Amino acid sequence: MKVRRCSTPEEIKKRKKAVLFCLSDDKKCIVVEEGKEILVGDIGVTISDPFKHFVQMLPEKDCRYALYDASFETKESKKEELMFFMWAPDQAPLKSKMIYASSKDAIKKKFPGIKHEHQANGQEKLGGSLIVAFEGSPV
Repeated sequence: MKVRRCSTPEEIKKRKKAVLFCLSDDKKCIVVEEGKEILVGDIGVTISDPFKHFVQMLPEKDCRYALYDASFETKESKKEELMFFMWAPDQAPLKSKMIYASSKDAIKKKFPGIKHEHQANGQEKLGGSLIVAFEGSPV
């Protein structure tokens, strides 16, 4: 997911902007949720607002983990950093929330490039007052 300076334009288009993870059917493994990803090449072609699309991919009644390769601006600079989300909506079953919470550290260890971690149960505002633009749009 992270930017590589030597990437060709074709490699950049195939790079993942966002990926959702869920538990396997037997609840013993964390797997990539099929069809729940955003490729950099889709932005501006089939997806106009990648973060809005990302939020819409999250289920209303179950938990998920997600990685999002975010572009944002602070008052000092522009940044691109990997964000980890644990999505646990209020409507999710208690057992699901407990399993996701207890296995969160295991998945985070697999992604050493994570710069920010967020736990969300609704559409909370990202970044507080330090971020002035997120994905090219003012916040």
